[in-house]
Amino acid sequence: MNANGLRAAGPRGRRAGEEDGSRSVRVAIGLMSGTSVDGIDAAAIEIREGDGGRPQVRLLSFENVPYPPAVREEIFALFDPSAATVDRVGRMNALLGELYAEAALSAIRRAGLEPEEVDVVGSHGQTIYHAPQPHSSQGYELRYTVQIGEGAVIAARTGIPCVSDFRVADMAWGGQGAPLVPFTEYLLYGEPDRTLLLQNIGGIGNVTVLPASCAPEEVYAFDTGPGNMVIDGVVSRLFPGMSMDVGGARAKEGNVDQELLAQLQEEPYFAQALPKSTGRELFGAAYVDRLIAYRDERGLPPNDLVATATKLTAWSIGDSYRRYIRPKHSAAAMIVGGGGSYNPTLLGMLKEELEPMGVQVMTQEDIGQSSDAKEAIAFALLADYAIAGRPNSLPGVTGARRAAVLGKISY
Repeated sequence: MNANGLRAAGPRGRRAGEEDGSRSVRVAIGLMSGTSVDGIDAAAIEIREGDGGRPQVRLLSFENVPYPPAVREEIFALFDPSAATVDRVGRMNALLGELYAEAALSAIRRAGLEPEEVDVVGSHGQTIYHAPQPHSSQGYELRYTVQIGEGAVIAARTGIPCVSDFRVADMAWGGQGAPLVPFTEYLLYGEPDRTLLLQNIGGIGNVTVLPASCAPEEVYAFDTGPGNMVIDGVVSRLFPGMSMDVGGARAKEGNVDQELLAQLQEEPYFAQALPKSTGRELFGAAYVDRLIAYRDERGLPPNDLVATATKLTAWSIGDSYRRYIRPKHSAAAMIVGGGGSYNPTLLGMLKEELEPMGVQVMTQEDIGQSSDAKEAIAFALLADYAIAGRPNSLPGVTGARRAAVLGKISY
């Protein structure tokens, strides 16, 4: 142990599943920090080989580790490219590596395991910039993205190989580098008789379409638009001391401003051709500034602005289904995960959008799963594939020219 109580890198002990040499049972840790910057989600999972080559996953432990307030504030500062100087980015990259390592070790302890029993850590990292559309420079078409949280630090502190920086390999092959979770959703959620929609509502909303009995190349997914990002941004500006609309209480008390909603629905992203992804660059602080200016000019009650932002998220998800999915596949159900699944006002608006079209709206908890843990589980499984050198992407989802092994491995 070092001064911080972390295990120093050293010789590996017995790895899970090695007792019979089959490696049929493995243990992986997944770390996720999303665009809402709420903290670090850490999941420990057991992976077994199932029928048809599809893995069977069992959640061993999960916890969310909030960022210290000063760290969260600094991360938000780095979303502004003019403030993201190389010294600040480099320092935060190393610091997040330390925090992620602590979260991984905590998840291991909570699962009743020792680090020597864990095969791999998969860390999404914290996205501070994402530019999926090609930029021409010096005769090259460049796509680039920045996720921080140094994988080498995680590996050094835990003594476990760490897979990180998953997006860049997909972008090198012409993809958007997002969304990546649909690969694991295909493995874990597909059904033979029903078309399912897996909707995540984090900072950004994204949907995965799993047609009944689909092959990997038939899966498609994309970012639907804002998830909690605009709602949280408005709440934090209008209600000092609040960072989110807990339980949808503010939106429930407000009325949707139809004129503002109509203006917001004209955002070109909503009609952009697939594949597509978005982020804080579009729906971040500048976008919230526009909403606050509208509110100040019109004297709109604060709760009405929150209700309008909430309706925009629900509408954008419904619009995505009407525009891109329903013409090809009539879905039976939408399973909602992410922080937005805990907002009953948002879920009610989403049901108003989808249930008249025959799509049942439910949450991960309704099917016995965990909305909080879902994406951390995904990155643990993505890391398990990467460490074995197995492709872990769906080029039909991201727009890449070929499937690739995503993630950089640190030992």
